[in-house]
Amino acid sequence: MSPSFPRSFGIWSWLTWAALLALSAVVVYAAYLDQQIVSRFESRRWSLPAQVYARPMELGVAEPVSYKRLLRELERAGYRASENLRSPGTYRSEGAGSLSIHVRALSFWDGPQPAQRIRLGFDASGINHLDALDGAPAPSLIRLDPELIGSLYGTDGEDRVLVRLAEVPEPLLLGLLAVEDRHFSRHPGIDPGAVLRAALANLRAGRIVQGGSTLTQQLVKNLFLDSDRTFRRKFDEALMALLLEWHYDKTAILETYLNEVYLGQQGGRAIHGFGLASAYYFGKPLGELEIQELALLVGMVKGPTHYHPLRQPERARARRDTVLGLYAQAGLLDEAALRAAQAQPLGVRANLQRSGDYGAVLGLVRNHLLRDYPAEDLTAEGLRIYTTLDPEAQTQARQGLVRQLDRLAQRGKAGLQGAVVVADVLTGEIHAVVGGRDDASGGLNRVLAARRPIGSLVKPAVYLAALESGTYTLVSPLLDEPVAVKVPGGSVWRPGNASGRFHGEEPLFQALAQSHNAATVHLGLAVGLPQVVKTLKALGVEADIPVVPALLLGVLELTPIEVTQMYQTLAGGGLYTPLRVIREVISTSGTPLRRYPLSMRSAASPQSAYLLHAALRQVMLQGTARAAADLPAAWEAAGKTGTTDDLRDAWFAGYAGDQLAVVWVGRDDNAPMGLAGGSGALPIWLDVMRTLGVHDIPRTLPDGVGLRWVDGTSGRAAGPECPGAIQLPFREGSGPMDPLPCALSDALPEDANGPSPVQQFQQWWRGWLGE
Repeated sequence: MSPSFPRSFGIWSWLTWAALLALSAVVVYAAYLDQQIVSRFESRRWSLPAQVYARPMELGVAEPVSYKRLLRELERAGYRASENLRSPGTYRSEGAGSLSIHVRALSFWDGPQPAQRIRLGFDASGINHLDALDGAPAPSLIRLDPELIGSLYGTDGEDRVLVRLAEVPEPLLLGLLAVEDRHFSRHPGIDPGAVLRAALANLRAGRIVQGGSTLTQQLVKNLFLDSDRTFRRKFDEALMALLLEWHYDKTAILETYLNEVYLGQQGGRAIHGFGLASAYYFGKPLGELEIQELALLVGMVKGPTHYHPLRQPERARARRDTVLGLYAQAGLLDEAALRAAQAQPLGVRANLQRSGDYGAVLGLVRNHLLRDYPAEDLTAEGLRIYTTLDPEAQTQARQGLVRQLDRLAQRGKAGLQGAVVVADVLTGEIHAVVGGRDDASGGLNRVLAARRPIGSLVKPAVYLAALESGTYTLVSPLLDEPVAVKVPGGSVWRPGNASGRFHGEEPLFQALAQSHNAATVHLGLAVGLPQVVKTLKALGVEADIPVVPALLLGVLELTPIEVTQMYQTLAGGGLYTPLRVIREVISTSGTPLRRYPLSMRSAASPQSAYLLHAALRQVMLQGTARAAADLPAAWEAAGKTGTTDDLRDAWFAGYAGDQLAVVWVGRDDNAPMGLAGGSGALPIWLDVMRTLGVHDIPRTLPDGVGLRWVDGTSGRAAGPECPGAIQLPFREGSGPMDPLPCALSDALPEDANGPSPVQQFQQWWRGWLGE
């Protein structure tokens, strides 16, 4: 007979075993979560994208910075108007002739710059004096904060500016805890009272409708979990919060939260942390925010999109004022301070940086850095990249492109895209890079990706090769007549002019100014294709160059940035200066890592480069770019139009004073658009140049070069009194030596190299006049 046991023993046994199994499962699951927390928390919380900065504006005596330009720069940097200048980041206007600034303490590649108060004076040419207001010696140079233009973040799109807990304003910390987690200092990761209140609300609703999350739980959700509102996720969140608090102290958790919390979106870039949010929304460091600005950011934690200060200003203001009320309840504000803070406007920047404003330059920076750094260093090591970008030039270039493309669209040329590059003529520093109407549209950076035939932009290289040979002058006669060239395969290449007409004999400078194809082909074949290829390489072209006759008319395919390098050498007087977009790379601790200094080499003789410059001036004054003839003479603007077959691409590359700009216009599908370089790209170039603030660069005659008067059409010798006479440069011993009377100058032929019959006639004429 089997022994009998009480029924209750079996039930309790099963319950005990079930409890033990459940507890074991929880322990195993907790151990798994614990391992995930430790490994991922350590790696995630200090993973920082490289921060990319524009160039800092430099202030010093004789710097060509106007009063209005400096005011715009101060506003861009988040400086505030103040009468007393007590705190850094403030300025006081004293009329158009004087400005006082309390400059922030900054750290640059060549050392720290302390906070200091200065006064600047201005005249028509720029800054005419710089004084210190604190009794210190007058500084020779002051730099303003460079604008943070973006970050090189990874595929997750997260961006942040790291702040240490000691750098965070106390009102932000106390206010954040008062609003989001009053018991943060006492709970172990979860707040049982808040959890109970949320649980009751959720049970009544039958679903998750209310949180109860502590800051620790919010951090766990941001770091490790998705946003699903399920009981399973809430269980994981609570368990992981307990484990996180077991491993790390409150200081580490709070500091990580301040850098991790999501506070907005800018295109594909997620704004994380209060440090970046301060710069993004207010344009100034976190330590300079006022109480109402801090309250706005704290209020946005609940829903950055729902309370976006520009898209939902009334909702954002109501939320901010609610947070300020909670500040008052917590004793952080008295009644008068509360009313004063609630009376303030939201104060965010009126034009938050659009996602596309700097997309092209960030792509260029990334490409450049990948030559020297592994990709993971750019997205995790917190590098600080100081570039050559000028935010004002970038704005003007983007607005000029959009404005003129809109104008073309109104004329029936819709769907066009474009690209603009602006660089410094002397240093090769890139000031602006615009990859399209919106650089973020489709992710296509046309400055780097639009590899198109350059058309007549290649012609200056052909003419420079001829001038370098010493055989040609600017008035050497060229034949603009039909030409037939046999090419491999047995076919014959017969290039014509865009007008369909030929012009017979014409001087070299006119052939370039009018962009006559046949004359250029005759010249290029005489000089030789190998010499033209050699010249292109010397100018900085690194792409494959097809050694075919069609090279002479621009079958060569380049991107806008490659064209900029080629024309930078021409603008620089024959000195090849590599384009630079990066000045310095600094570690997150402030240690200088790498500099990108100025370098240059000779690519063409100064004499030949100057002669070509004079010919390119005629392109602007009387040639295919004569719409630019009214630019200030002191700028000495020079450049070249470019158009490709079937009017698919319109180019203009040119320089004026200290600025060089290259413009491309076309369709992304490479379809014909019906515009040439002068009608499609040149108007954009002119729009940009007229708004850039060009400064004159005196171009002096090189040794061995002199100026002579010639007829502006035929190139024959002429006197300065002759209608249409112009001055052109010539090497010593070349070119027309003596002017003829105006009527004879127009009537008599003359060899460009000064052949003896003409010289004999000139000598006879002078003798007859008794000279």
